[in-house]
Amino acid sequence: MSVSLDKTLRKLERCELLPESRVKSLCESLQEMLAKEPNIISVEPPVTVVGDIHGQFFDMQEMFKVVGNCPNANFLFLGDYVDRGAFSVETICYLIALKLRWPSRITLLRGNHESEGITQVYGFYAECMRKYGTSTVWKHLVELFNFLPISAVVGQSLYCVHGGLSPEIGTLDQIRLIDRFQELQSDGPLADLLWSDPDGSVETFSQSKRGVGYLFGTTDLRQFLRTNHLSHMVRSHQLCMDGFQVMWDDTLTTVWSAPNYCYRCGNVAAAMVVAEDGSRALTTFLEAPESERRRPDNDTNKEVPDYFL
Repeated sequence: MSVSLDKTLRKLERCELLPESRVKSLCESLQEMLAKEPNIISVEPPVTVVGDIHGQFFDMQEMFKVVGNCPNANFLFLGDYVDRGAFSVETICYLIALKLRWPSRITLLRGNHESEGITQVYGFYAECMRKYGTSTVWKHLVELFNFLPISAVVGQSLYCVHGGLSPEIGTLDQIRLIDRFQELQSDGPLADLLWSDPDGSVETFSQSKRGVGYLFGTTDLRQFLRTNHLSHMVRSHQLCMDGFQVMWDDTLTTVWSAPNYCYRCGNVAAAMVVAEDGSRALTTFLEAPESERRRPDNDTNKEVPDYFL
């Protein structure tokens, strides 16, 4: 198994497409593994926490050059592996192969873009059709997305999730009871956890401009952290021009890991390194040099609506 995965990883490191049959095999193997994982994954530091990647394969590889790669480092990814970027298939397949090769070294959480509906709007479905000529690979992958865990707790004090909080969820035990093995809906606690955003202008939960999820305030966050004996939340989901944003007296950090998002935003990217003693450090990085990347053959972002929230 490891020899086969090493061969697959070498192919993917060159940003080469896998045959449909190999993608199916990888998805089935990881689906079987994820089915046994709980909704909330316990992760022991040291670990590197990574935010949105959005199919920017070569920038993901640049990140690995900066912070290290498996099996020499542990990783916790917060979701949004696909859509927008031109190499979403190669990106998610690479991460799947990494997880299968070193399952104890890497944790993959679900983002709001790991959804059948969203990927039909923001580019992943179109990319699969363009590269394979059928929707088969897309179907295998979106089925796998329904098995990804919801959140993680690092070192018993750091809560990690893609989006944020839900007015229906006050405790970690309530998250553990969610039936996550389903397509992501537009409302309900699972959608809230993957879609919600912090906002300093609101006192408590308010409707989000996204149309899904909520805006939550510092009072909501402090209550959640206090109730669950946590000290800090790490999330992604929002573009940060500096790669990260620390809010509310260092109780929340947003981490964004797609530099020059959509190949035109000009932002820096970041990853959070959590040391063995629980201390946190943010490492920033730029997009991969031109000499080490392949530009998309066409501007994929012309195919989808703007979405920079």
